[in-house]
Amino acid sequence: MTAGALTLISVFALAILVDVPIAFGLILAVLAYLLAFGAAPMMVAAQQFATGMESFTLLAIPLFVLAAQLMNHAGLTQRLVRLCMAMVGDIRGGLAVVAVLACMMFGALSGSGVADVIAIGSMLLPAMKRSGYHQGFSSALVGTASSVGTVIPPSIVMIVYGTTSNTSVGKLFMGGLIPGLLLTLALAAVAIFVSRRHGWAGGQKAEPGERRRAFIAALPALLVPVLIIGGIRFGVFTPTEAAASAIVYALVVGLVVYRSLNWKSIVDSVLATAETSGAILVIIGAAGMFAWALTYEQVPQAIAALIGDLTDSRVGVLLLLMTILLVLGSFMESIAIIIIVTPIVLPLLSQYGIDPVHFGVLLTINLAIGANTPPLGVDLMAACRIAGISVMYSLRHLMLMLVAMIAVLLLVAFVPELVLFLPNLMEG
Repeated sequence: MTAGALTLISVFALAILVDVPIAFGLILAVLAYLLAFGAAPMMVAAQQFATGMESFTLLAIPLFVLAAQLMNHAGLTQRLVRLCMAMVGDIRGGLAVVAVLACMMFGALSGSGVADVIAIGSMLLPAMKRSGYHQGFSSALVGTASSVGTVIPPSIVMIVYGTTSNTSVGKLFMGGLIPGLLLTLALAAVAIFVSRRHGWAGGQKAEPGERRRAFIAALPALLVPVLIIGGIRFGVFTPTEAAASAIVYALVVGLVVYRSLNWKSIVDSVLATAETSGAILVIIGAAGMFAWALTYEQVPQAIAALIGDLTDSRVGVLLLLMTILLVLGSFMESIAIIIIVTPIVLPLLSQYGIDPVHFGVLLTINLAIGANTPPLGVDLMAACRIAGISVMYSLRHLMLMLVAMIAVLLLVAFVPELVLFLPNLMEG
């Protein structure tokens, strides 16, 4: 590895160790590299920062964030939780299953794990505490279940990967459906097993007609994934246009159907969207700079050659990449990982015949696991913060959930059709 590449990686690692935010650590590393080696004028750094965000597809990110904010303010979240409670009823561990199902459903609206934690965790974590659930278990469950929102479409992570790798976002959305459902089933199974082992309670038995009333009330929310995925599947609109359509839909539902939106909630939604999207786009721009510098130093070629020396097996390459991503996901923010890693692995995907849609979904599952793995673990940290507990308090319960998610990851890695079946239908 060249001196320039070592400087990039070393400065970035040092910045992370002293708790510099990811985006600024990436920028500092690139600036230090340019100052030390004069590889290009400083203006190039600014150009690469802007170029990293210069994509029409990335416009879908603030649009989906705004749509999720509006739906949350319109009361769709509460109606989804009510539907889940009516469906599950009073079975042992039912409240934990409700948390998993509600996180999956809201993930189909938001595309963000942290947004999922805040929306669902704020409602269910206090309720689970009152019902006797261990707070460490509840926090770990909400954190891991919320991360499924990055696998179930519309996924912000998939949008970034699709833009970076020039892969169809529509196919990635379709490819994430079956793995997202498998992750949900795996976490629900863990929730039932642990809850029954400890005798934790369910919810309330649904009264006659409650399921029907809850379904009707939640129907506008349930139609959102149908609108997005169906529209993309049949070529009605692109993912960006789907996001814009979701905003219009949320406004109609909130203002006309439920009449729960007002100007204050709309303004609050816009402000929250600006804050969230701004943070995401700064990371995208900074990671784009860093990826450019790595490419300039020919790091992708060096790593591809190294991996080629270690194994010539397609399965071996996949397992090696999964291991690297699991480690990176514990220390870095998901979007930065995607933009930095994708240019490095694309030559390997082509060399070993790995479908970029298959790898994109595997990458997304890896990052969902990383979002709950200390020391970073943003979804887990958000859930623990809402519950008012230390992350350490949740680790014992977290392990079984991570094992379940890794089992699904391996299943999806070894059976590509679980990802590729639905995207292939789009070509039919």
